[in-house]
Amino acid sequence: MDDSVYVGNAGKDAVLDRGWILGHFKDAGDPRHSEAVEIKWGVHPRGDERLQWVKAEERTALLVLISGRFRVELPGRSALLEEQGDYVVWGPGVDHSWSAEEESVVLTVRWPSVPGYAVTEDGEAS
Repeated sequence: MDDSVYVGNAGKDAVLDRGWILGHFKDAGDPRHSEAVEIKWGVHPRGDERLQWVKAEERTALLVLISGRFRVELPGRSALLEEQGDYVVWGPGVDHSWSAEEESVVLTVRWPSVPGYAVTEDGEAS
């Protein structure tokens, strides 16, 4: 068996790490370990929302709608993702929040993967 290959299921693996399936937080020997990028498989029931805005974000993010209807709030605008494949990208320093208007599945890609970086309950990056 080749230790540099991992075959899995995003839906099953995501529940093990708050949705995140690739990034610096995976063990160094795991092919899903990356210092360059983080990937999340997010499954959100209707009405699920981020209660606090993420502030002082250091990374660039891409969020792609797989299914459902999902809204991303950004300073001065709102992006509604309603067709499979709709996506939004925002850069470092852009505050954001989100809500699932219908049961939704979204794929989030963030870069770089920043060790020790976390968003606290008040939305601030640490």
